[in-house]
This record gives sequence, C-alpha cells and structure tokens, in this order.
Amino acid sequence: MSELVAAGLTLTAGTATLVDGASFRLRPRELVALLGPNGAGKTSLLRASLGIQKRSGGEATLGGRDSERLSPAARARLVSYLPQARSIAWPNVVRDIVALGRFSHGASIGALWAADREAVERALEACDLAHLANRRSDTLSGGELARLHCARAFAAEAPLLVADEPVGGLDPFHQFRVLDITKAFVDRGGGALIVLHDVALAARYANRLLWMKDGCIVARGTPQETLSAERLAAIYGVRARVDGLRVALEGAA
Repeated sequence: MSELVAAGLTLTAGTATLVDGASFRLRPRELVALLGPNGAGKTSLLRASLGIQKRSGGEATLGGRDSERLSPAARARLVSYLPQARSIAWPNVVRDIVALGRFSHGASIGALWAADREAVERALEACDLAHLANRRSDTLSGGELARLHCARAFAAEAPLLVADEPVGGLDPFHQFRVLDITKAFVDRGGGALIVLHDVALAARYANRLLWMKDGCIVARGTPQETLSAERLAAIYGVRARVDGLRVALEGAA
C-alpha cells in the first residue's frame, strides 16, 4: 500500500527549528488538510517528508522506502507534488504541459506511448480541460491555470498527491472546483495531503485535519473532533463562532 509516513520528523536551519518532531500518516482514500498560520512550518514539513529537503532528524517513508533515498523519478511515481510556487517556464499548449506529468514514466512530449497519451487524456477530462487542450497556457485564466497544474500532477497517476496551497489566490468558485477535483481523486482511491488557509473549506472537504503551530503538529483528528473556537484562537489568534462544521471568523482574539 502506498503511504506517506513521517515519524518524529525534525528540520532545522542554523539555530532555527522549522519542524519539531512531527508525525503523521497519509493513506489512500483520505483527504488530509494541513492547517496553521504563516510561518508554522507547513511547507518545510511537506518538503522534508517527501525527501526533497534533507531532514535533521526522524524518519519519513514513501511506500515503505526512505523518501530521501528515492530518485526523483521513483518519487514522482509514488507521489505528485504541487509546490506553492507553480510557475510555467515558457508558454506551451495545455496538452503538452499536462504530458510533463508522464516524465517519471520515461515519456517525452514528442514520443508518448499509448498508455501515456491515455493518462494525459484522463487527466484533462478529470480537470475539465479537454476543451482547452490545444490552447496556449498564457491564454488561460487563473482558475484554468490552477486546474492545469492539477492535471499535470494527475497525469502521473501516482497514488498520492501532496499540494501546498492549491487554491491560494483563487476566487471561491475556482476554489471549489479545484477541491472537487481533488476529492474526486481521493474517491477513486488516491490519498491527498493539502495545505489550506480556509478552515471552512478544510472542514468541508477533509477526512482529517492536522493543526500546526511553531513547527509542531499540535492536534490531529476529524473536523468534528478538532474544530472549535478554542482551537482557532490557539492556532490563529482569532475569535470565531463554530457551529458543527460551520465557521464564522469575528476578528483578532
């Protein structure tokens, strides 16, 4: 079974501790939201757990293998990673950008095997981009670009998805679109770990929440178990009303 597992993971930079003894598990068929204020260590946790950034202590495995020992191609076959910065180096046709997701399988844009072409078409359909497949990326809206990055990740057909703020900067409609696509991926058997700043969206979509502050995971569990006005005050320093899974922010605590 493909899982991402971190145990006592620690990451330091000079005298600063960015991640302090964090442990979590991402399994297939679950959507986990990672929550916390700016500077909490969320991006550092993702990068260290995936083996992209060398950890200072603890363990992290992908599919039972040390994530730091995986080659980039082997890692990409196990997990699709959407970083916070997702620039496109040069304008290209949507279908060709999505095809980049097949590189971990040995494909190249000019020489896609039938299985690669089929995977690209499935990703385009899943992200509602089939009608834009021949458009240049520099003609797309922000919401369309967000779906394009998702499609490139899904084209790899890796069992896991890790996305750092996949709906950052999007309007509410496109936030729902991207999260609906992610939820559909999970319903098909994938596992997704996503960083979100909108607590209400996290409560709506996630099976489990990881709450992070000052480099530590301070709470974990279902939205019903962990979402409360007291939690929001402790994590974000805000006053809020919580009614079930409904959240209304009222101001600074």
